[in-house]
Amino acid sequence: MKANITQAAPAPSSPAASPLQASPRPVSAVPTPAPAPAQPQGSHGLSIDMLERMLEQQPNDPNVWSALGALLRQAGKPEAAIACQRRALEFDQRHVGAWTNLGNVLGDVERYDEAIAAQEHAVVLSGGNASLLSNLVVALRHGCRFNRALEILDVALRAKPNDPSLLWDRALTLLQVGRYAEGFRDYDSRLSLPAYQNRIAEGPMWDGGPLNGKTILLTTEQGFGDVLLTARYVPMVKARGGRVLMECHPELQRLLSGLEGIDGFVRAGTAYPAYDVHCPLMSLPHRLGTTIETVPPPTRLTVPAEAREKAARLVPGNDGTVKVGIIWSGRVTFKDNARRATTLSRFLRFLDVPKVRFYSIQKGPPEAELATLGTSTLITPLGPHFNDFADTAAVLERLDLVIMTDSSVAHLAGSLGRPVWNLLQFMPYWVYGDKGDTTPWYPSMRLFRQTTPGDWDSVFAAAEQALRQVVALRT
Repeated sequence: MKANITQAAPAPSSPAASPLQASPRPVSAVPTPAPAPAQPQGSHGLSIDMLERMLEQQPNDPNVWSALGALLRQAGKPEAAIACQRRALEFDQRHVGAWTNLGNVLGDVERYDEAIAAQEHAVVLSGGNASLLSNLVVALRHGCRFNRALEILDVALRAKPNDPSLLWDRALTLLQVGRYAEGFRDYDSRLSLPAYQNRIAEGPMWDGGPLNGKTILLTTEQGFGDVLLTARYVPMVKARGGRVLMECHPELQRLLSGLEGIDGFVRAGTAYPAYDVHCPLMSLPHRLGTTIETVPPPTRLTVPAEAREKAARLVPGNDGTVKVGIIWSGRVTFKDNARRATTLSRFLRFLDVPKVRFYSIQKGPPEAELATLGTSTLITPLGPHFNDFADTAAVLERLDLVIMTDSSVAHLAGSLGRPVWNLLQFMPYWVYGDKGDTTPWYPSMRLFRQTTPGDWDSVFAAAEQALRQVVALRT
C-alpha cells in the first residue's frame, strides 16, 4: 500500500506566534473509521482508543501499529511511540511509513543518529520519495549534518523545484551555515506553507526598490524575538523614500515607539489602513541584500522614563555584587521549547558563586519553579512586575549580565547591547549559526553551545566557570 504523506494540524495562531520550524511529516496508511474527538487524531480521523481496539482484532497489522505510534507521538508520549513503530517493523521490515515515523519520533528525543538512519531506510524503500527526503533533511539538520542536508535537498528540488516545504528546509539549512544571500532568497517560501498562520496582507509585496513617496506596511509575524531582530531594518526601509507603517503587538509598542523611520503603528490583529505595498518583517533581510558580512547593527530602542523608575525600585544600584538575571524557558507553547529550554534547577549551581545577586526575569508558567524549589529568597522574582518589553528592558539596563536559554529576551538584551550569555541547544535558531561563541546579529552576546544533543551539563559547567572569572575580575 502506498503511504500518504500527511501533516499534523497546526496550532492556532496567536499574537506571539513562534518562529516557524520545519516539521517532519507523519505517514499514515490506515482506512478511515468514524472520528473520536476526545483524543489526538490522525489524518484519517482515528484516535488512540480506536487503534488500540483495532489491534485487538489485527495484532499483526503494521499499518495500525505505525498509525498508533504516530498518534502517541502527537500526544507527547515518545517512548511508547518508538515502541509502536518498532513493533510495526517487526511485522514488515519494508514498511516505509513505520521507518519515517520512527525517524520523526527519534528526532523528537534527540537521538539523531538513529533518526537519520531510519529516515534513510524510508527514502531507499520509497525509491526517493520527495516528501520523505524532506523528513531526512529535517533529521540531518537537527543532527547538525548541514552539508549532507544540502546535498539531499539538491536532489529533492530537482524533482520538485517549486515545493515550498523543500525550499523552506533549504532556507533554514543555508541560514544555519551562514549562507545568508541564498538562504534569505528561499525564505519567502514560508508564506506558502500550510502551517503558516500569520496574516498575509493583500496587494503587491515590496521588492526592495525605491518607494518614491509610497506607503509601505511592514507586517509582523513569528515571535517577539523576530520583531526585535528585524527592527534594525526599519531605518533602511525609510531611506528608500516612503512612508513606513509597522504592525506591532502592544507588548512591544512602547519599546519601539522611538524607532527611527517609523511614521505610524498598526495594532496587530486590527484592520490594515491604506497602503501601497507591504512586506513581512522577516522578508526584509532578503529585500535589503543581507549577507553575513553586512548584517546591520541593532537599532536604538526606547526605554521610557517611567519604566526606568520602576526598575530602579526593583534592582538596586552598585552594592558590590554582580547582578545577574536568569531565564530558563521561552514561551511554553512554542513547539521546540522542550529542546531550547531547561529547568530552574540547573541554574542553582550558580548560587555557589560568591558576590553574585540573582534576579529571575522569567515570565509565564515556568515562574512557578521559583516557589517549588524554595528559591524565591535567593533569586529575586521580577517577572510579575513586567507589563511589557519596555519594563523588561529597563531592568536589563540595570543588570550586569543575563544568563539564559534562548527566548525573545535574548534578542532584547542583544538589541540593547547588554551582556547576555545564551545557553543553546544542539541545533539552535539559525541566527546563532553552527559554530563559535558569537553571532553577527548581537555583538554583546556570548554563546554557550551543546556539543552533544541534550547535554546541558557541559554548557552549565562552562557558564559557571566563566561567571567565576567575571566575578574575580569585578570584585
